[in-house]
Amino acid sequence: MNKKRDYTAWLPLAIAVSVIVGIVLGFFMRQPYSSDNYNTQSDRKLNTILNLISQEYVDDSIKTKDLIEMSIPAILANLDPHSSYLSAKELKAAQEELNGSFSGIGISFQLMNDTIVVLEVIPGGPSDKVGLLAGDKIVTVEDSSYVGSQIDANKVREKLRGEKGTKVKVGIAREGSDKQLSFVITRGDIPMNSVDASYMIDKTTGYVKVSQFGRNTYNEFVNALKSLKNEGAKRFMVDLRGNGGGYLEIAIVMVNEFLPANRLIVSTKGRYRRDETTAYSNGQGQFQDEELVVLIDEFSASASEIFAGAIQDNDRGLIVGSRSFGKGLVQKQFDLPDKSAIRLTIAKYYTPSGRCIQKPYDHGESAYQKDILDRYSNGELYNKDSIKIDTTKIFLTSTGRKVYGGGGIIPDIFVPRDTTSYSSYYAAVYGAGLIQEYALKYVTEHRSSLSQMSDYKELLRKLPANDDLLNDFVNHAANKGVPARWYYIRQSEDVLTSVIKGLIARDIFGQSSYYPIVNRSDKTIETALKALNKHKAAFPITNY
Repeated sequence: MNKKRDYTAWLPLAIAVSVIVGIVLGFFMRQPYSSDNYNTQSDRKLNTILNLISQEYVDDSIKTKDLIEMSIPAILANLDPHSSYLSAKELKAAQEELNGSFSGIGISFQLMNDTIVVLEVIPGGPSDKVGLLAGDKIVTVEDSSYVGSQIDANKVREKLRGEKGTKVKVGIAREGSDKQLSFVITRGDIPMNSVDASYMIDKTTGYVKVSQFGRNTYNEFVNALKSLKNEGAKRFMVDLRGNGGGYLEIAIVMVNEFLPANRLIVSTKGRYRRDETTAYSNGQGQFQDEELVVLIDEFSASASEIFAGAIQDNDRGLIVGSRSFGKGLVQKQFDLPDKSAIRLTIAKYYTPSGRCIQKPYDHGESAYQKDILDRYSNGELYNKDSIKIDTTKIFLTSTGRKVYGGGGIIPDIFVPRDTTSYSSYYAAVYGAGLIQEYALKYVTEHRSSLSQMSDYKELLRKLPANDDLLNDFVNHAANKGVPARWYYIRQSEDVLTSVIKGLIARDIFGQSSYYPIVNRSDKTIETALKALNKHKAAFPITNY
């Protein structure tokens, strides 16, 4: 009989080992990391103890390698919320995300009702070449069933990605086909774009959505700005909402594009002088004269906050939205011999006014992670007066405006959460995945006509009237168990129809077609446009 291994039984032993590993890590932290450091008394002591466990411990199923893997994260968790350990597999995946490409089959997907549903097929990618379509359901991988509650997004991603040139066989259930379809897909390089959308939001305003700060983000960003300027943009809206950060140096060169010469962008201070840096603008930015507004929210973190903080402290543009995450710590990656790594906090970064926007973490990991939920419960996201401001940490921008440290970037113009448009009905259908499901169903049923359209603008002209589309969706949701409640449906009809149309456009034309549609009902964008019209959001800002 196969017994399921109980890892909780290892916990006391893992804790003991973690103390020992902590001694060794502490030694490494005091000295430059090199292979010479292995020949130390601490290292010999650790090896002796691990060998004793391996050779003498009563349970021979316990592997010392597994104990160390369990112990290292526990040690780092006692330092700060952002020092972390990445296994070799996790490190490879993280580097692929930030470096801008990976090898895979070229789709984006979502788990719906325990089934893998293809949301987008990247044009020209491996899946596109063999004929996969948005809306297809992947039901087998290598002839093994891949449906049910046992699968999760990470397992799927792991199974579909792989070395360039290798093959994977998938079984597809497709609407309108009675038989399961089979495709053998040769994995290839898949580009990861970090500028999700760029378009003219009105006759003079160029909008750019940046999802992360990766290796290729600067080039994508500048190319998008140039293209928009050629289309007539005299001002820009940079959307960093939901952007959790990335490479510090990429944020610096992106900010540099907007600042005149010799403006401080960011500084870092660490335990050692080698970790103290300053970055100034060089005066060669190509967009120094255009008006600027930056959108942030509670999920804008790290490099996003460096970008927003530099713009705000230099009075270069307006920051609009809600208070950002509050990550002001800098991590350095130390690669380990088995191709894993630790990312250790070595410094704090400071915005040009001298503020560190790191939120407190002295109440433990749980309280730190719960901070975002607390912002919802204490009303901060609905009322500006509920924002927690540390009035002991007051700093001044270049023109003398007050800004605050110790808890994220507080926007110049606060936008409360829209509680009227997002009704309980919207929450119910969104939470059940029915909006996405309906959009895929619509695309599947009308693919032949939709694929003939040239772009999302033509699609919007030819889609059914809003009321017809809404009625069809409400019937679909009712059939799936969410009854029609028209008072609440009418509250959310603008958002519902915008998201449905946006998802249909995305399934036909790709991710970049989604934002121009859904942004039409976005209150933060509406507020930002009003701010641009009311204030000249160019350097310097003196009041708002």
